[in-house]
Amino acid sequence: MDRLSTTFAALADPTRRAILARLAQGDSTVGELAQPFEISLPAISRHLRVLEEAGLIARSVDAQWRRCRITGTPLREANEFLERYRRYWEESLDRLTELLETLPAAKRKNRRKA
Repeated sequence: MDRLSTTFAALADPTRRAILARLAQGDSTVGELAQPFEISLPAISRHLRVLEEAGLIARSVDAQWRRCRITGTPLREANEFLERYRRYWEESLDRLTELLETLPAAKRKNRRKA
């Protein structure tokens, strides 16, 4: 699987997105990340492994603590991919707006009633 597909697959899960949102506020231990979830610590560890394999987080060991931090490159690549489509749709909708504004007012009213 290519890196972008791996990133989107990792982001597909709401628990993993919530973990990333927490890590966007700062580094955390695995225990701190697990607190708000009603799932087991091994389940959290599996989510973290998916995020790490996708390159979205990095984990380190600090004495007995396992610390996690967010990494930016895969998210930046996903954003760049999505940004192209956002610009495309924004430009398309702008052109549609311009076209609709050139129609006579009577035609616009008739189209709304239909």
